[in-house]
Amino acid sequence: MSSFLTDAELVAQLQAGQAAAFRTLVERYQGPVYRTALSLLRSPEEAEDVAQEVFVEVYQTIGRFRGEAALSTWLYRLATSQALKQRRKARAKKRFAFLTSLLGANQEALHERPDNQHPLALLEGRQQQQQLLDAITRLPDSQQVAFTLRHEQELSYEEIAAVLDISQSAVESLLFRARQSLRKFLHPHLA
Repeated sequence: MSSFLTDAELVAQLQAGQAAAFRTLVERYQGPVYRTALSLLRSPEEAEDVAQEVFVEVYQTIGRFRGEAALSTWLYRLATSQALKQRRKARAKKRFAFLTSLLGANQEALHERPDNQHPLALLEGRQQQQQLLDAITRLPDSQQVAFTLRHEQELSYEEIAAVLDISQSAVESLLFRARQSLRKFLHPHLA
């Protein structure tokens, strides 16, 4: 019965503190929230953590939700925001790990960086896929989020504009610039 609630009715029940409404919210939106985080983070474990954080945040802040945006829009905003925050943390951690890997246990510089690449990663198809994923991660955050929401989550320009709180023409501009940058990043690999 609760799965037939509109989002507005669901929000009203959430704000009234009904536990069944929270279960309905998670059932309805866990897939899109997880896929959004996964498409930005490329790690199932990190995406799962982000999805949990999003629903915890919703639970804690639903009382302040005024319905100025659609519930799904708010959830996409939270998911992209949390995923980008997670990615920034992971990058900082990776930089630290890389710098410490260059130094031995006794803080002496190592002469070679270890090669941890698995042989299967050298297969052409996987290599091309990895080049694309690497190119996407080189995009500025706003372009990467817009590109991901459009091409991986298949949101409309209008929905992306609502998630990012920008105009549709700004979405078009972000996507245009993202595609141009991706062509430039990938051009040496396409020849």
